[in-house]
Amino acid sequence: MRAMSEATYFILAALIEGPLHGYGIIKRAGEQSGGRVRLAVGTLYGALDRMTASGLIAVDREETVDGRPRRYFRITDDGTAAVTKEAERMAAAARIVRLRPASA
Repeated sequence: MRAMSEATYFILAALIEGPLHGYGIIKRAGEQSGGRVRLAVGTLYGALDRMTASGLIAVDREETVDGRPRRYFRITDDGTAAVTKEAERMAAAARIVRLRPASA
């Protein structure tokens, strides 16, 4: 399995707690990554389109706020499985490093 991009990982992680609209995803991904992941709007919506097409997320609902459409996205079962598998892969990689004896 190929490693998941950090942006994809944090977008999926942001949606685990429930559906969010684009700005909510940007904010939560930034918070969860300690500020490392800073998603630009164009980058985010391109990623959301790809992740929707691949079945990792789905549009939960749409609403209009101040005359502008707002789409909320939710993680799918496939998305939950993918982000969980990636978290397990990263944890296994981290264990290898943590278990190594410190060099003198």
